[in-house]
Amino acid sequence: MQLLEINKENYIGQADPFILESRGRFYIYTTGEDGIYAYSSDNLFSGWKSEGMVFTFPGVKDFWAPSVIELDGRYYMYCSFEFYGDTPDRGGRRQTMHVSVSDNPLGPFTGAIQLLHPFSIDSHVVKNESGLFIFYSTNDFDRERAGTYIVVDKLLDPYTVKGEPVTVVVPTLDEEIYMRDRYAPGRHWHTIEGAFYFREGEWQYVMYSGSCYQNEHYFIGYARAKTDETDLTKIRFEKYPDDNTYAPVFSSNEWEEGAGHHSMIKYAGEWYSVYHARNREDDGLPGDRRNARICRMSVEDGVIRAIRKKDGI
Repeated sequence: MQLLEINKENYIGQADPFILESRGRFYIYTTGEDGIYAYSSDNLFSGWKSEGMVFTFPGVKDFWAPSVIELDGRYYMYCSFEFYGDTPDRGGRRQTMHVSVSDNPLGPFTGAIQLLHPFSIDSHVVKNESGLFIFYSTNDFDRERAGTYIVVDKLLDPYTVKGEPVTVVVPTLDEEIYMRDRYAPGRHWHTIEGAFYFREGEWQYVMYSGSCYQNEHYFIGYARAKTDETDLTKIRFEKYPDDNTYAPVFSSNEWEEGAGHHSMIKYAGEWYSVYHARNREDDGLPGDRRNARICRMSVEDGVIRAIRKKDGI
């Protein structure tokens, strides 16, 4: 089900949608070439209004995968962009995580501060009984399955990371290959990104996207742990069903492709995934054509299933 309004005359894309509920209203933030864009609605399933750009930074580009958290009445946005004020990683990548703040969920978000070094993307900041934590993706060139993977670290405050990242989810499957022979012959590059953490009952979950949205096997999967531990750096999450089985929660189907990079929201007792995808049929949109959609999810006894319908929830 397509979620956000589409302006075909001035389409800016709706990749990597992150949903936030605050004070009775819903907000979705999306990736943009020149900044982060936002949408809002009083109804989760309809009536979404484009609110335009809510964050940018002068002299840079490719603003990726925002996440927003409300803390003590203020809104903190975590996103990465091509940052030339720091040394790139071994692959020459400059995407760098920054945090900015606003008194309004629609911004403008200002005062951007560098939080991590390159390469750092795809944040999800979580607050629980043990404090603040940030999940994000970074690169490992030396692992047997080299590539992008997910870590978690403690935040000492919204602007300061502890600097002791713990590995959460790593590549283990050929279906997670982003590109073959990317940096050297025979060294295939894998990607695990788009972390989203949540808890339901006795289980804690980290959902993620694998591969690349342009690839056949791009998908959403998850790791899980049955534990009461609240220090998220101490939890050992395990892929479902195991490290060696490709079992996506969802991927491409007969009516859409490139389905992935999502966030989750619990509404009226039900879990929903807000994700991006593009129609298989020509929809008249330019570029990569990704836009935000919504899918009801079943989350029960450590197992997550998608309940996908072409024309509705």
